[in-house]
Amino acid sequence: MSEATRVLLDESRIPRNWYNILADLPAPPPPPLHPGTRQPVGPDDLAPLFPAELIGQEVCTDRFVPIPDGVRDVYRLWRPTPLIRARRLERSLGTPARIYYKYEGGSPSGSHKPNTAVPQAYYNAREGVRRLTTETGAGQWGSSLAFACAQYGLDCEVWMVRASYDQKPHRRSLMRVYGATVHASPSPETVSGSKILAEDPDSPGSLGIAISEAVEVAAAAADTRYALGSVLNHVLLHQTVIGEEAIEQLAAFGEVPDLIVGCTGGGSNFAGLVFPFLREKLAGRMDPVIRAVEPEACPSLTRGVYAYDFGDAAGLTPLLKMHTLGHGFVPDPIHAGGLRYHGMSPLISHLYELGLFEAVAKGQTECFEAGLRFARTEGIVPAPEPTHALAETVAEALRCRETGEPKVILTALCGHGHFDLNAYDRHLAGEMEDFALPQERIDTALEELPVT
Repeated sequence: MSEATRVLLDESRIPRNWYNILADLPAPPPPPLHPGTRQPVGPDDLAPLFPAELIGQEVCTDRFVPIPDGVRDVYRLWRPTPLIRARRLERSLGTPARIYYKYEGGSPSGSHKPNTAVPQAYYNAREGVRRLTTETGAGQWGSSLAFACAQYGLDCEVWMVRASYDQKPHRRSLMRVYGATVHASPSPETVSGSKILAEDPDSPGSLGIAISEAVEVAAAAADTRYALGSVLNHVLLHQTVIGEEAIEQLAAFGEVPDLIVGCTGGGSNFAGLVFPFLREKLAGRMDPVIRAVEPEACPSLTRGVYAYDFGDAAGLTPLLKMHTLGHGFVPDPIHAGGLRYHGMSPLISHLYELGLFEAVAKGQTECFEAGLRFARTEGIVPAPEPTHALAETVAEALRCRETGEPKVILTALCGHGHFDLNAYDRHLAGEMEDFALPQERIDTALEELPVT
C-alpha cells in the first residue's frame, strides 16, 4: 500500500478506448421501443435526434470503442483526473477504512459531464450539424455542452429546469459565457412547455419536461440535433474514462476496492466509475460490493418500478425499459438538481435487475452534513449530487470503525459545489429539510405508464 496521497497520470495515459459493458453482460437489456408502433426502434427512428456515429454506439456490442484523436485532444485540458486518498477525512472519522475519491471537478465546467459532451459535439460537428439542443437540471450538463459546442463551432440551446434556473443563476451565466442560449423550463418557446405553463404557471419544472422541449425543437429543424447528458448507452460509454483511469491509479496505490460508491440520477457518473470495475468483477479478477446512492425525494431505483416508460414528460421519446417513478412525476426542488430525474438509465436498471449492485436512498440533510465534513477535511466543496455518495461513504467508514474492518472504499467526486453555495447557506442556516416522498405521489404518476 502506497503512502502517497494522490496518483496523477501523464497525458499519455488518457484512455484510448471507451469500455462497452454490453460486451460482457450475461444477458442483453431490453430494446427501446418506438412510441407509436411499440416495436424496437431502428437507426432511422433516431436519425432526427442523433448523428449516425452515436446511434451506432447506442447499440454497439464491441468491448472497446476507440476514442477519436479530436476528442482526446480536448480531453487533455483536464484529463487524466487525480485519484486522491482522503486521509484527513479518514482521521476525522477515526476509521480503519481507506477512502479514495476520483475527482472530476477540474474539468472546464467543474464536473464529469464534459467526458460525454465533447464527443457528442465532435460527432455532430463532423456530420455537419449546426445547432445542439439539450436540457439541464443542476446546470453542469448544460454548461458542459455549451463548452463542447464552443470547441467545434456549434450553436447550443439549453432548457434549464425552472427550480435550478432560479437556484443556480451562475450556472446559467456560465452557459452564456460559453455561448449558449438558456431558457427556463417549462418555457413558452415550445408547444410542450406552453401546455404545462397553461396548466401550472408556477411549475418548478423537471428534467422530463426540459427533455420534451429540447427534443421538440431538435426534431423540427434539419440542421439541429439533440444531446442528452445521461441515461443513454452512448453517454454511459463515454464516461468510462473515469473508471479506466481509476483502475490504473488504484493499482498504483497497491489497492483493490472492497466497496465502490456512486451517486445516481440518470446514471452517467455511476456508470463511468463502476463499469470498468464491473468488467473486472465479472471476469473474476476482483469482487467489490457496488452501491448506488440516490435522493429520497427522487428514488427511482429503490421505490420505482421496472417498466417501459417515456424518457420525457410529453411522450416524445422512445419507450425505455427502466426503473421509473413515471414520466409525469415532478420531483420536489431539492438541491441535487442533477439527480432529479424520474427514471434510471435502462442499462443501469438492467444491471440492477441482474443483481450486480445495491442501491440506497439518502435525505439531503445527511448528504449536506457529509459535504461539510468533506470540505472541512479535504478542502473541496462537493456539488450536492456527490454528497449522496459521500454520505454513504461516511456511513460505511463509521461501520468500519465499529467492526475494525480496514475496507478500501472508492467513490467518485463528480463535481465541485462552487455554484451551489446558496444551498450550503440554507443548510448552515438550518433551513433545509428532508422531504418524505408520499407513496401516493409515486402511485399517481405510475398510473400514466404507457401500455406495451
